[in-house]
Amino acid sequence: MFCLLPLQYIVSGREIRTNYPFIKAFVFCTFGAMEKAALDKLASFFDDPHNIVVTTHRNPDGDAMGSSLAMARYLRKKKQSVQVITPTDYPEFLKWMPGDSDVMIYSEDPEKSNDIIAKADMIICLDFNALSRIGDMEEPVRKSSAVKMMMDHHQQPELFAAFTRSVPEVGSTCQLVFEWIVEMGDRSHIDSEMAQCLYTGIMTDSGSFRFSSTSPKTHHITADLIEYGAQPHVIYDRVMDNNKESRLRLLGYALSEKLRVLPEYKTAYINLSAEELDRFQYEKGDTEGFVNYALSVEGVRFAAIIMDKDGLRKVSFRSKGNWDVNTFARNHFNGGGHVNAAGGASDLSLDETVQKFVDLLPQYRKELTGKA
Repeated sequence: MFCLLPLQYIVSGREIRTNYPFIKAFVFCTFGAMEKAALDKLASFFDDPHNIVVTTHRNPDGDAMGSSLAMARYLRKKKQSVQVITPTDYPEFLKWMPGDSDVMIYSEDPEKSNDIIAKADMIICLDFNALSRIGDMEEPVRKSSAVKMMMDHHQQPELFAAFTRSVPEVGSTCQLVFEWIVEMGDRSHIDSEMAQCLYTGIMTDSGSFRFSSTSPKTHHITADLIEYGAQPHVIYDRVMDNNKESRLRLLGYALSEKLRVLPEYKTAYINLSAEELDRFQYEKGDTEGFVNYALSVEGVRFAAIIMDKDGLRKVSFRSKGNWDVNTFARNHFNGGGHVNAAGGASDLSLDETVQKFVDLLPQYRKELTGKA
């Protein structure tokens, strides 16, 4: 047994105090490549079997599920007992990935999920950097005495984990998971099923390799994953070219009837009410990528989609260049993310949220257009 003590973080030469109790032998907080000492501690930890929970953010996307399922398979090869628990359900087009049948959805069985979390020796948090991103799971995870490990690529991480890898410059958590497995000396554990999951997350979070975060290293890693058995054409087809008729009709409606372009602010947006979503038999994931169509309009630099979902107005932002939608989302919509892709929410009505968004644009006119 390890002794639990209140400790401090040392990050980039700065001392950051926290009252959260961590297992003393495991306190390393690293930004970028993990320190060798941290890797050695993790390797030592995995020498013995433990109960491990792997989790990710609400409404998981391809990167969230790809990293979680690949991590779980890797840890099982290390003789660990692993349970993936997602806060909420996720789109059908991601449920083909190897290991999906073993995933537990917290919102569907919180009592059983809480019991597993309470018994965990380690909780691995992937593709999110603040515990508020896991919704109703936040309290049981925060209270757990398990060793916490966080691996993510979003900005401004919350320091809640004993092991933290936070690299905003990297385009996906799946890339970080791959790099970490290699650093652990376990490249030989990567198999076809893990490769499929990791490739899916890298592909989806890079916008099919078109976003600026796609680096030469990203392509080297995906080349390795193809060598391990990932099939790009099969994965793309399952994720991108597997649309229900109702989703395509919703997309057509959104573009023909709900797209608004504001050339004076180089901005475009789409808003969809709960009634409109119901009309097209909306299912989770059906609006994935809609905001990118708004951003693709000639001359547009800033795009948003605003929707009635789950009793709130959910907002997704995309941008081009150095227009920082992460800061915009944090300042105005209780959200965050990346410089060019972020999200948030509003407890105002749909019309009021749209009006709030439009009313904010004049104060950013110079940044968006270069004109006062």
